[in-house]
Amino acid sequence: MAVIPVALAGRSYQVMVEAGLLANVAEHCAPFLRKARVPIITDANVAQQWRGPVEASLAGAGYEPQWLVLPAGEGAKSWDGLARTIDWLLEQEVERGDHILALGGGVIGDLTGFAASILKRGCSFIQLPTSLLAQVDSSVGGKTAINTPAGKNLVGAFHQPSLVLADLDALETLPTRQLRAGYAEVLKYGVLGDRAFFEWCEEHGTGVIAGDRVLRQQAVSRSVAAKARIVAEDERETTGARALLNLGHTFGHALEAETGFSDRLLHGEAVALGMILAARYSARLGLLSPADAARVAGAVRSAGLETEISALGMDADGHSLARHMLHDKKMDAGTLPFILLRSIGAAFLDRTVALDDVAAFLDEELRS
Repeated sequence: MAVIPVALAGRSYQVMVEAGLLANVAEHCAPFLRKARVPIITDANVAQQWRGPVEASLAGAGYEPQWLVLPAGEGAKSWDGLARTIDWLLEQEVERGDHILALGGGVIGDLTGFAASILKRGCSFIQLPTSLLAQVDSSVGGKTAINTPAGKNLVGAFHQPSLVLADLDALETLPTRQLRAGYAEVLKYGVLGDRAFFEWCEEHGTGVIAGDRVLRQQAVSRSVAAKARIVAEDERETTGARALLNLGHTFGHALEAETGFSDRLLHGEAVALGMILAARYSARLGLLSPADAARVAGAVRSAGLETEISALGMDADGHSLARHMLHDKKMDAGTLPFILLRSIGAAFLDRTVALDDVAAFLDEELRS
């Protein structure tokens, strides 16, 4: 088992990475469970695969699992989904010292974490991420949120979990599309700050997606360790270090908004396209070599992900996409910082980018 600490003053926790964690969830969660009744939030797809093993483990240890099964998809991460979740937790008489289990991908983790952060002014929760994207990114670091009509993740809170169990067995049940989308977040860690890891991804990315267990453990563990280091340095994005984790997200969130936060474009797919756009825009500005920009796109393409936004078939132009960015939660004093690249492994925060120029760039990309 790989055990990665997330070192935060007074709120440190561990991320465990291994196969078989969900089948033994009671053993790992027992130190945090005060009562027999254990509230668990999941979605319909995950419940089909993992409700049985989780229920068996908890019931076998004398616990009484209580389930809220939400519809699968980004739509659950909404005001309605939050209200339903909060009402259910209150019906379960969850107390501030209790732990809520979040069993699922990024949507369930984000929603459950945010609900926990506001229920009775703050309850505890445990992340049980079942997607690759959630295991390497959204389950670690304490960012929780819901979407609104104005944009993605605009209502949320920093609320750290008490434990994260990243079960590699869960990846065996994912559709290939979900695996590829999650892999984009793995690749991101190399692009933004670790050229050697990027090169590892170039060599081994197809094996990670194909199911090599050794490679998957390395990919998840190295990604979590990279995020843990950044979160420990800058938990709430106050120094700028953590902002680098948003590489590809400003462009990506605009694409998600334009496609309706739907299965038409998964979050990881949007991040992959966003990284390519960030690289190409950096090259346009003369910051990054065209060869490195092409290399980023090549690594994304090798994972079986789309590399051109023109393929999305959006009825949009550069200005309409840029307008979505005006609702980005990172807006500060009327300016939007962009994460750009000087080289692969050397991302930086640029606060001087003009959205009109971004719009012109996006028009060019839409015509390509």
